[in-house]
Amino acid sequence: MRVLRPEELGEGEREHWRELRARSAAPRNPFMEPEFTDVVGRVRPRARVAVLHDGGEAAGFLPYERGPLGQGRAIGLGVSDCQGAVLRRDLTPDLHELLRACSLSSFAFDNLEAGQGLFVPCAADEHATYVIDVEKGYEAYEDVLRDRSPKFLKTTLAKERRLGRRAGDVRFVFDERDPAALRTLMEWKSAQYRRTGRRDRFAQEWITRLVARLAETRAPGCTGTLSVLYADGRPVAAHFGLRSATVLACWFPAYDPDFAKYSPGLVLHLRMAEAAAAEGIGLLDMGRGPAEYKDSLKTGEMPVYEGAATRVGAGAALHWLGREPARRAHGFVRDRPRLASLAARTLRSAGRLRQS
Repeated sequence: MRVLRPEELGEGEREHWRELRARSAAPRNPFMEPEFTDVVGRVRPRARVAVLHDGGEAAGFLPYERGPLGQGRAIGLGVSDCQGAVLRRDLTPDLHELLRACSLSSFAFDNLEAGQGLFVPCAADEHATYVIDVEKGYEAYEDVLRDRSPKFLKTTLAKERRLGRRAGDVRFVFDERDPAALRTLMEWKSAQYRRTGRRDRFAQEWITRLVARLAETRAPGCTGTLSVLYADGRPVAAHFGLRSATVLACWFPAYDPDFAKYSPGLVLHLRMAEAAAAEGIGLLDMGRGPAEYKDSLKTGEMPVYEGAATRVGAGAALHWLGREPARRAHGFVRDRPRLASLAARTLRSAGRLRQS
């Protein structure tokens, strides 16, 4: 095994990585492609890739970041929506030996991909990630929505028409290249985080730089995609995510609050699903975390896992002290709907106070 910085990977190794993902039964989520790890490495100097060799060729890859006392974390933890190792199917490395070789006392994850047999036994929680299946085309997806929730689809489409009548011609761009539109999206998203009392991800420079670099990434397995809904030439909703040939990973959606009564975010997601299906993309992954709009749009759910693999030592103890109490507290609140509702209201009140 060798441990490299992402930029030190050779093109042959990157191609082996892509081939292993292509042979996997898992969806081709762009967060699991070498291009995502490479861009994270450009903004996160502690990013590394463990390359496992077998029979003279690269047979496995573990992208990660290494912190103090060997505390490791999945690459891009905090923003990456799909995590884990990329291994040849018949390769079964010893977990503790792998951590030792990487000089890691722990390896934390919060969106571990299903089927990651090496790490799933270490998971502390299972979560649902919400998906839209458009494998059979957009019309088939609309039929699913019409059967399950006819009022939702009818109301959303009516709001789209009303937006056009009152605000001007509605236009959708699936892959917008205008940097100004991306800046607008990030401003909306920052305001949303503050308004809801949550941590503003775009206040962290590395995340802003990561998104800007990914917006310029054009690779078959990982392409930064900015989708924008316009009304009379003005952006009213936007989304930035990553796409492969078969999966669109939904990441940062936001809209202009001045147009909230038209539900532009829902309209945007319907148009994204339509455009993705036309491009041959079969799955939109909206990520973990419950939300009303996800419940309205989803066709199904897939499991993802949160937890950490650890080795005995001070670093593992530090990981436990730093993350486990907060994780357990979040789980306690999440599993009690009335308490979760109260917590959400408290966060919104805090956000309003912060803005006043």
